[in-house]
Amino acid sequence: MNRITGKTGEDSLIEMSPSESFNDDMNGYTQHPSSSTGSIQQGQSPSLLTPGVCVDTCDSLNTSLASLSHSDHSDSPQSEPQTLEQISALTGLSRKRALFLKYRSRIDKKQQSKDSVFFRDGVRRIDFVLSYDEDKDGERKQERRKLYEANLVNVGLELETEDKSESDDGKTYFVKIHAPWEVLATYADVLKVKVPFKTNDIPDNSEIPMNWLSTPFRLPEHIMYPEPDYFTAPFDKSKSDFFLIDNKETFFPPSTRNRIVYYILSRCSYFRDECGDKDKKGIKRLLNNGTYTAAFPLHDCRYWTKSRDANCESDRNKLHKHWARFFCFFKEQPLNLIRKYYGEKIGIYFAWLGFYTEMLLFAAIVGTICFIYGVLTYDENEWSKEICSEDIGGNIVMCPLCDKKCGYWKLNTTCNSSWQSHLFDNVGTVFFAIFMGIWVTLFLEFWKRRQARLEYEWDLVDFEEEQQQLQLRPEYETKCTNRKLNRITQEMEPYLPITSQCARSCLSGATVLLWISLIIACIIGVIAYRLAVYAAFASIMKDSATAHLQVVGPYITPQLATSVTASCINFVIIMILNLMYEKVAVWITDMEIPKTHLEYENKLTVKMFLFQFVNYYSSCFYVAFFKGKFVGFPGKYAYMFGSNLRNEECDPGGCLIELTTQLVIVMTGKQVWGNIQEALVPWLMNWWGSRKARNHPESLYSRWEQDHDLQVFGQLGLFYEYLEMVIQFGFITLFVASFPLAPLLALINNIIEVRVDAWKLTTQFRRPVAAKAHSIGAWQEILNGMAVLSVVTNAFIVAFTSDMLPRLVYMYAYQPDGEMNMKGYINNSLSVFNISAFRVDNKPDDGESPSWFNGSITTCRYRDYRYPPGHEKEYHHTMQFWHILAAKLAFIIIVEHVVFVVKFFVAWLIPDVPSDVRARVKRERYLVQEYLHNYEVEKLKIQLSQNDHNDCSCTPMIYPSIPKHEVLSECL
Repeated sequence: MNRITGKTGEDSLIEMSPSESFNDDMNGYTQHPSSSTGSIQQGQSPSLLTPGVCVDTCDSLNTSLASLSHSDHSDSPQSEPQTLEQISALTGLSRKRALFLKYRSRIDKKQQSKDSVFFRDGVRRIDFVLSYDEDKDGERKQERRKLYEANLVNVGLELETEDKSESDDGKTYFVKIHAPWEVLATYADVLKVKVPFKTNDIPDNSEIPMNWLSTPFRLPEHIMYPEPDYFTAPFDKSKSDFFLIDNKETFFPPSTRNRIVYYILSRCSYFRDECGDKDKKGIKRLLNNGTYTAAFPLHDCRYWTKSRDANCESDRNKLHKHWARFFCFFKEQPLNLIRKYYGEKIGIYFAWLGFYTEMLLFAAIVGTICFIYGVLTYDENEWSKEICSEDIGGNIVMCPLCDKKCGYWKLNTTCNSSWQSHLFDNVGTVFFAIFMGIWVTLFLEFWKRRQARLEYEWDLVDFEEEQQQLQLRPEYETKCTNRKLNRITQEMEPYLPITSQCARSCLSGATVLLWISLIIACIIGVIAYRLAVYAAFASIMKDSATAHLQVVGPYITPQLATSVTASCINFVIIMILNLMYEKVAVWITDMEIPKTHLEYENKLTVKMFLFQFVNYYSSCFYVAFFKGKFVGFPGKYAYMFGSNLRNEECDPGGCLIELTTQLVIVMTGKQVWGNIQEALVPWLMNWWGSRKARNHPESLYSRWEQDHDLQVFGQLGLFYEYLEMVIQFGFITLFVASFPLAPLLALINNIIEVRVDAWKLTTQFRRPVAAKAHSIGAWQEILNGMAVLSVVTNAFIVAFTSDMLPRLVYMYAYQPDGEMNMKGYINNSLSVFNISAFRVDNKPDDGESPSWFNGSITTCRYRDYRYPPGHEKEYHHTMQFWHILAAKLAFIIIVEHVVFVVKFFVAWLIPDVPSDVRARVKRERYLVQEYLHNYEVEKLKIQLSQNDHNDCSCTPMIYPSIPKHEVLSECL
């Protein structure tokens, strides 16, 4: 097939004739009669065409070279290197010799380093790479590529192809793409890319007190700030001399260059004009139908050492050295270098993740202090002492916890769980719940300030409006065949009819509801498992079947066994449903055909978060707010949906310890599984995919071959990173009152997460296409909503799940001796039931009763505040029950109002945009107006001085006196 090269001269394009044969020296390109070389612009110096060769050779090759005779160098044209299949069959010295000849033949042909990111001329930078395997191709795919690449050339891109004989597998072609200045300038104007026009002249007077303390955590200045600070303005091609352009080849950074090229690739068609099939457009469709196997921008050289190629940039090496290593976990992140290399969207994610991790440090410290307080007051736990006492807990007979299978039991069998519960259910719990309500507000408010500063420093101010107007998704442009007039731009634009929008939205909403219903059904199934299996565990353990287990045996109870196994089953269900729903969510979002990239991400965000919220938190909500709340009382128990499964009761130590168990298993399980997926799996896949590198020297691989073997960082890769962190944010805010150590676990996970994500991006994944984003998007509103909800959930956990308020009510109002202590609390909190009142269908079997149970025992105890048998209000709630309920409601109202008032006051007190940033934005806007005005005036003066003044009816002398901010005149 014929190949297309780039430009020659200024504007003319070279198209290879089908009759011209391929020239091996040009790797599939022949020289055009009008050009000195097939894909090089005219007028270039010959010295530019033969750059110095930078070669990395391994010791084995040097040894092989020394052992070869002069005839073995195979310089004659008749001697050709062996194929890879032939090389693989050799061993020993013969293999080394063959590898060297293969390596040497490549160097002779390409005359460039393996790390080169330039065309063969060593001048034009490779901005993008397309690959395909022709052995699997049909004529249709070849025709698509031919048309697509011809259209790319027509829009000004320059192409250069590496023949399959130069690839490691001998099958893959690589099409290298370069965007010349004219293309970059045109699309930078279209996309309103902000570029520098003046050095920032506002001094940075901000000084941090005791700044020397942060010295060990800082990175070198040239890493943190790789570029000077400039005032910027949207690029205008017609005013290119207005901007600070020192070198056109380096004026646009690689991240901007690959973003522009991808913008073109996404919208370039591969149909003939006479066909008119406008649906055939974009690199995504070509990748999906197999026309191309990959499309990616190149990384900058190797990451593990400095490149010896003078033309090769080293930003990737800097990122790997100062950011992507775990032992740099205590260092700050080089956010400006991340933004320069990967683009603003990835940069803003790591900025948010880093800031979130820093703020977690304060929450982790306070949570750890609260936990230590529980440990230190362990011996002061009066109610646990009563439970464990043989005189009190040993003499209290408790009613069976299930029908038939469960027998009577003594209260002191729950001694261990009551002590464990005290570690988390103490006065510190109330303080920590209030603290976290204020912490989450400070985190969100300070993040807004940090985000505003990044928006200015990274030229993202007013970006959202530009994105809405300019960044239409190629899929939207392709699938929306209807056109209507835009009242603002007065141009025809594609649109989706309202009827189609409604139908698609209804189908999407119904699908989401169906999957949420599936989650609820699974949770009900887990609850049924808990109810059914508890009886089995109680039957097995009634004779202390676990007592022979050392260390852990005494701690295993039917309640604990049921809670742990149910939590593990629930976690497995969560992971399975996640894997299934991810694909469904992407499918239904694609079906809705969102207009812009921002709208697409927002729609997908809402769908995924709703599902994940129900999936991860529903079991915790059940344990926190439903378990043990609707159980009835002995003789009149409540049953699940009218079945024979009796609703669960809480342990005498309270339900908080079960909520803690559920939270620990789901949260830590998710984090461990996530780290395994993010770190181990990509490493194993790349190790397996690049195992051939162990058989050949790495120096045989070109830069595009190395990147081709890496994993793909999908367009939704960053989306899933945000989702993972937001789910974690929910765990440490919504249920943190039950587990003060949750922020500490999250902090440890995030310290690892930052470096794992950095390592993946730098070493294991292809370089993502750069994208712009001015904020974390819809996640900001989700975090705000969860912050408000967390105040409510933690207040309810303290009031209804914890036993803190019943204890305080007892101590202040019902302590019989009038002392401020908890003596007698256990006896007061348990009601009495007459055993003879049990119904036949839920009366325990005689065989299930323990050996100590005899006919002299006529009553049993249960958790509730009800009148005893024989009272005129037998088994009705006592007045103490209503006092406790009133105290719980009062606590919720007071805590919520106090925390919300503090939250709103803090939000009002802390401005979203720092004052110095606001001043810089105003200064920049003023300078843009002033400089553009002066630029136009100077341009007009030059124009008038070159004319004979015959075309202008006004007096030229008035122009020097025009005020700065007036419209010039009709001559403009």
